[in-house]
Amino acid sequence: MPETAPDAPADPKLLVSTDWLADHLDAPDIRVVDATWYLPTMPGDARAEYEAEHIPGAVYFDIDEIADLDSGLPHTMPSPEKFSARVRRLGLGDGNRIIVYDRWGLAAARVWFMFRFFGHHDVAVLDGGLKKWIAEGRPVDDHPPLIQERHFSARMDQTLLRDLVQVQRGLSSGREQVVDARPAPRFAGAEPEPRPGLRAGHMPGAVNMPFSTFTDPETGCFLPPERLADLFRDQGVDPARPIAATCGSGVSACIVALAAQRVNRRAQVAVYDGSWAEWGSREELPLATGSGKDEGTGR
Repeated sequence: MPETAPDAPADPKLLVSTDWLADHLDAPDIRVVDATWYLPTMPGDARAEYEAEHIPGAVYFDIDEIADLDSGLPHTMPSPEKFSARVRRLGLGDGNRIIVYDRWGLAAARVWFMFRFFGHHDVAVLDGGLKKWIAEGRPVDDHPPLIQERHFSARMDQTLLRDLVQVQRGLSSGREQVVDARPAPRFAGAEPEPRPGLRAGHMPGAVNMPFSTFTDPETGCFLPPERLADLFRDQGVDPARPIAATCGSGVSACIVALAAQRVNRRAQVAVYDGSWAEWGSREELPLATGSGKDEGTGR
């Protein structure tokens, strides 16, 4: 069994413990965000669950709506104007310390990454999420939060995002290590994608690191930095070198980004926003199946 992550994270700029949040929940600069989201094949209504039960004061962040709805791809990055408008209405803005959680460990890292992409670095993920919070008997309620709009200054960091052409160049040149966070059967092409119309398999040269391997299966907490470093090393991935993270639709790829930052705060990790939703839909793009162990890795 993987080693359990400690309750006192090594870098609270990335992760905060449930103890920390309980102690700071009423601090005037703290804002809590529920980012619960489900894959198309998963049962559940994230917004309804939030309305029935959330950490007191938390607002709901819908990654499917706070997105570029005209891109033709799921929950891609919105314009800075839309992001600013939406988070302002949620009372999230300059001077806030934003703590993001979700119920199942899927989307909190995506929202963490979005805030960083738009220039807000005072944001962290609740380690273990809502599941751990509830298991410890901490308070939840169904009260709508009292929201006071707050100005948000969006300053995009384009180095954190990759498009299709940039990923192709990274693979062909070896300048970037491409890490795919999908479960191994989907990466190998042994299981179909949850979205219809997508081919099964992966980008030739990509390395598979399923997002679930970065956390303890019992607590949902991120593994300690030394264990994460071992995982990257075992797959031949160096967090000191540039990484382009990909997945099904740009959500769990952000877990790779957080894990790499936990190993090396200077890690250069960008997310391929289109991910397999884009690559897998393009018949002209190359495709590989199997574990990828025998492929050239682009490193």
